[in-house]
Amino acid sequence: MRIKNSAGIKLVIIAILLVIISCEKKPEGVSESKLTSNHPSLILTKQGVKDIRANLGSIPIFDKTLAATKKEVDAEIENGFDVPVPKDYSGGYTHETHKKNYVLMQKAGALYQILNDEKYAEFVKDMLFEYAKLYPTLPVHPKTRSYARGKLFWQCLNDSNWLVYTSQAYDCIYDFLSEEERTTLETDLFKPFADHISKDNPQFFNRVHNHATWGNSAVGMIALAMDDDELLDRALNGVEVDNFNPDVKDNDGGYIRKDGQEIGFFANINEPFSPDGYFTEGPYYQRYASYPFLIFAQALQNKKPDYKVFEYKDGVLLKSVNALLNLSNANGEFFLLNDAQKGMSYFNASLISTVDIGYHFGGNNPELLSIAEMQDEVTLDDAGLAVALGIKEGKAKPFDKKSIELSDGANGDEGAVGILRSGDLELVFKYTAHGLSHGHYDKLSFALFEDGDEVVQDYGMARFVNIEQKGGGNYLKENTTWAKQTIAHNTIVQNEKSQFNGKYDIGSKHHSNKYVFSVTNENLQVASAKEENAYPGTKLHRTMVTIKDDYYDTPYILDIMRVTSESANQYDLPFYFLGHIMKTNFEYSKLTTPEVLGKSDGYQHLYKEASATANEGTVSLNWLQNNKFYTYTAITNYNNELIFGKIGANDPEFNLRNEQTLILRKKNTKDALFVSTIESHGTYSPVSELAVNAYSNIENIEVVHNSKEYTAIQIDTKNNTSKVFIISNENNDKDAAHKLSIKNKEYTWKGPYKLIYNK
Repeated sequence: MRIKNSAGIKLVIIAILLVIISCEKKPEGVSESKLTSNHPSLILTKQGVKDIRANLGSIPIFDKTLAATKKEVDAEIENGFDVPVPKDYSGGYTHETHKKNYVLMQKAGALYQILNDEKYAEFVKDMLFEYAKLYPTLPVHPKTRSYARGKLFWQCLNDSNWLVYTSQAYDCIYDFLSEEERTTLETDLFKPFADHISKDNPQFFNRVHNHATWGNSAVGMIALAMDDDELLDRALNGVEVDNFNPDVKDNDGGYIRKDGQEIGFFANINEPFSPDGYFTEGPYYQRYASYPFLIFAQALQNKKPDYKVFEYKDGVLLKSVNALLNLSNANGEFFLLNDAQKGMSYFNASLISTVDIGYHFGGNNPELLSIAEMQDEVTLDDAGLAVALGIKEGKAKPFDKKSIELSDGANGDEGAVGILRSGDLELVFKYTAHGLSHGHYDKLSFALFEDGDEVVQDYGMARFVNIEQKGGGNYLKENTTWAKQTIAHNTIVQNEKSQFNGKYDIGSKHHSNKYVFSVTNENLQVASAKEENAYPGTKLHRTMVTIKDDYYDTPYILDIMRVTSESANQYDLPFYFLGHIMKTNFEYSKLTTPEVLGKSDGYQHLYKEASATANEGTVSLNWLQNNKFYTYTAITNYNNELIFGKIGANDPEFNLRNEQTLILRKKNTKDALFVSTIESHGTYSPVSELAVNAYSNIENIEVVHNSKEYTAIQIDTKNNTSKVFIISNENNDKDAAHKLSIKNKEYTWKGPYKLIYNK
């Protein structure tokens, strides 16, 4: 909620300052022990409160956030609150009400500290005592879908959300409460609450997963608020159990815990994060987990600095902030790696905390201030004050997103994500580990963006988050039958079967391997990776290149996918372009009635709408998206098949988006080479009704050499220039010398690849 009227903001700030001035004297009835207490000490600190009050009225972004928060909470106090008996899934009344309550308590607690107005403390106190009355009467939640059912919510995950936020509120009003009141809350509410999500549900708490991160942080936050060392140890080191079963899985098909796996908060930092700060579940869930990771780390740093949490694993939590921001497009929306909802961005509330904490504890990186300026909001705490002061002092610098490779795996040796940024294009190339239970079977897949808009898409997840009428806002069955399957991604499918047979047990044991990532030359950037386990007996090697040609305004993509196998197979390579087809250079037959493309592994959700048989040469597809023209050009062999498909078959409840794909199919082939280019080359104006550069700039692409050792592709453009890109398929040593003869011409170069301009 934001107040846009600057005059209105100033009036609110003046009123706030008057409230603070009137409350500066020691309130009657407040003991000296309360005045010397160490509360607040988690997210807000006593010194932080003093500094905030001293700067109010002179820190615009903080003042604006404070005014908006005050207006929101004041309205809720006026309306009153409800603490209903739980019964709903996500999106339902009881779920959303308890969710709103914990956010309001956290905000009201901060307002009490900053404004020193007891009505906010009374609001938190009254609500907490309603929960203290309700909680002891509750059985587990009536909805049975979760592997770890909560009490306030249908899953312990949401119960943990509640406790993470409510702990902050409790810390803020701790000294407002009497000792007897605190004893009641801790005995009837907080300790039983912490026990339920930990001792009662070790299958939830003792994991390496974003679920356990929330659980560990929740117990740790309330432990710090109550000064309970036993609970803090539980948060950091997990719960001891005697009947651990390594074969148990969660609702997403992932193993609860591997035999011998470390548990607790530090284990959840150590294993899922790579040394670069990449979170193995992907940016959507890194965004979700960043709040508990960083908010609990902030509380630990403030209250227990000897743990040196921000130094753990070479400062990986602070590195993760930079990594996560780099995993977003030009509009700040996160790339869709593994389960992810389209449109999630760094404007999400959790990223406000992430950015502020990253700035405050991470060396005051001025680039983070520019993100905070775009967010137009800060946290009402010490970290938010630091950001507000930095912005006020003019320290902000643009956050410069460059091409970057982020390693995966605890030691950084389980593949990576490669992001090539060239001009307005952003290419996201995935060659990672599986990604725990939120992983997809999509090794060597990619997605392409231009100026923040999707051009070639990753589907993301099949879920309507917090929309009750769609499966209670939870994952739909189509997430398993479609979104996770290989055919739903821009990568190779062998014999209409998903990679690793679509089995988590297999896929979670393997990762792709980095081969080349070179971005020092902005005119030629290369990312190359290999996958040798997705299909037994078959090896995949994909190389993606951005080429910036002086003759054209926009860079283009060269995509080389090599397949070598011990046996003949059918290979499908889908291309999920977004937009309206303008023209093809091949004739196709459109079916009167679309046919379902297959029976399983996601094919049952695709309609075959049209098809063509290709000849030797190239095929091209020209389409329009967001008033920009694009062309896909692919090399084909005799009898290759082209299939226009559309998502939506066997979808009786309309859970899937009806989007298109072009599939290039090679049948009865042992080894295969898929080569294509993707261009952005023109625009259309609906105002002037003029199309500019509506056709491809590429005249032809040709495989001029392909062997075990080398692959060479010639690209001819319409300005009568020609270039050859060569990659060494076996030797990625940057110092190795190479020599190759092509069409009676000898090429020599150093390093794993070379782009040569023909004269």
